[in-house]
Amino acid sequence: MFAITLVFTLPACLLAQPAQVAVLMSGGFSAAYQELLPQFEKSTGVTVTTARGASQGDGPTTIGAQLRRGVAADVVILSREGLAELVAEGRIVTGSDVDLASVPLGVGVRAGTSRPDISTVDAFKQTLLRAKSIGIQSTSAIYLKTRVFSQLGIGGALADKLSGAGAAEVGSGGVEMVVLPVSEILPIQGVDFVGTIPDSLQFVQLFAAAVVKGAKNPEASKRLIDFLASEKATPTVEKMGMKRPGTGLKR
Repeated sequence: MFAITLVFTLPACLLAQPAQVAVLMSGGFSAAYQELLPQFEKSTGVTVTTARGASQGDGPTTIGAQLRRGVAADVVILSREGLAELVAEGRIVTGSDVDLASVPLGVGVRAGTSRPDISTVDAFKQTLLRAKSIGIQSTSAIYLKTRVFSQLGIGGALADKLSGAGAAEVGSGGVEMVVLPVSEILPIQGVDFVGTIPDSLQFVQLFAAAVVKGAKNPEASKRLIDFLASEKATPTVEKMGMKRPGTGLKR
């Protein structure tokens, strides 16, 4: 009798194990996400693991490249441009995508150094030309190279100055300045946020979350996405320089 009881209670024990969600995300929404995650885990009992990758690009660590080589993920959080590529590849559950926040491009420099003039298109252009090194990344790097730098006629002049450095490298002195989503500059210690780039050159990125096809925990994944998009998460999102969709920033 004891053996029979054990056989029937063991599956119940397994079913009682807390849900786990694996997230693969880019940098734009990460500061807000990291601050919000403990609230979600505490209130739901869901355990979340997080890995990083760029929204777009040619490198082996982009989110798309990682999924293609079999890295397990239940949820992706990245730019809409990067998500569109994953949708086209059939990697996303149809209808699971949710817009989380939009954010403009800004400039960051090492704390305590002089702040360059980026108030006009020409001032921004001269600042770029004077800089010894400039960090740009992922979707915004594609936009800056193909649209802004070419429009300003300085693509060639900047070629040797550009790197994939982030705001943390500015703080450590590894790069002089970065042009990144504001949400990737504001939270970084040792970095001063100079301001957003001129409106006529601006690129407002929209970051979104979606469930990956084959997700092991689709229901828990949806709960996480709903939480990140909820009203209770909005103050944290806005603190990072982001806006909820439809609240002021235009693409």
